[in-house]
Amino acid sequence: MMACNGQEEEFEREPARPDERGARHSSRASDCSMTDNVRRVVSKDGHSNVKIDNVEGMVKLFLHDIWTTVVDMKWRYKITLFASTFITTWFVFGVVFYLIGLRNGDFHADLSSNHTPCVLNVDSLTGAYLFSLETQTTIGYGFRYISEECPLAIATLVLQLVVTGLAEIFVTGAFLAKLARPKKRAGSIRFSLSAVVCERGGVRCLMVRVANMRNSLLIQCQLSGKLLSSHVTQEGEKSLVHQTAVDFQLDSSGECPFLLLPLTFYHVLDERSPLRSLTAENLPKQDLELLVTLNGTMESTAATCQSRTSYLPQEILWGCEFRPVLTHTASGRLTTDFSCFDKVQACSDLPMIHSNTEKLQLEEEYRRE
Repeated sequence: MMACNGQEEEFEREPARPDERGARHSSRASDCSMTDNVRRVVSKDGHSNVKIDNVEGMVKLFLHDIWTTVVDMKWRYKITLFASTFITTWFVFGVVFYLIGLRNGDFHADLSSNHTPCVLNVDSLTGAYLFSLETQTTIGYGFRYISEECPLAIATLVLQLVVTGLAEIFVTGAFLAKLARPKKRAGSIRFSLSAVVCERGGVRCLMVRVANMRNSLLIQCQLSGKLLSSHVTQEGEKSLVHQTAVDFQLDSSGECPFLLLPLTFYHVLDERSPLRSLTAENLPKQDLELLVTLNGTMESTAATCQSRTSYLPQEILWGCEFRPVLTHTASGRLTTDFSCFDKVQACSDLPMIHSNTEKLQLEEEYRRE
């Protein structure tokens, strides 16, 4: 059996100690995922580890799609943008109203009795700023108000209402879009820390466990996988990340009507599987990463969400199966014990027998011919 140090360890097939075996291998799978400094494309929590570098015109690209840029901002930057949008527009139009009053001669000390200011009771830049703030945040005026004798001030007032209205719609929409993103809902979908290989229905399978941590349902769920590995083409060109589809299914299909209980999806390791050559002996030596993706639709909002995780060879446990997590209460209700969600136990149906590597190579050559 695989351990964190890359060596093999055999299970003791003693039926009296399944709990110790499950706890031991569950903790080792967790330690492997936490402590191994192995390069991986996707982290365990589904975030990309790919760094984008040396891109010309990166700022221009972000500004070209300003909506996505604002929605993807971190909350501290978004709140700063929200506050600065209002403060800036208040100040800019306050300066404009001050310049209009200055041009109209509203701030002279010796004003004639028949002189009508553009904005009444505004005698300084501070007063113009307060008038701009009042214009943008209220539906009526009190001490400061605009007069009918200054068309330029009226046009500026209309322009301010139009510009600030559009700015408020954009910033408020970005706030709502960030709050309503299905990304947070995907965080309540839990994958098992390790994948297991055992027999199911007499067929060798690779299995992962998925659970929904909220009471609200996910409907039309579908689990898919990608095998990421290095690959050398017939021309001798080496690809660091070669993607191969890995199909997962539940019972007889790959789709689940809704994710209500913790479910186990499995991939059959037959002759069509890209993982058909895996054995307990060569698994620790493989240079691969299994990316698992769950797509589902939120029942409450009908929005599509996606959750991801990945498994390295040391996180794939050979000859193990997941421990049961469902129990019945005295009242007949089903209870899910998530303390056993990541725990595994020995699988007696899959003995630790290593396959003949040369035989597999001959079979592969025969299929190619």
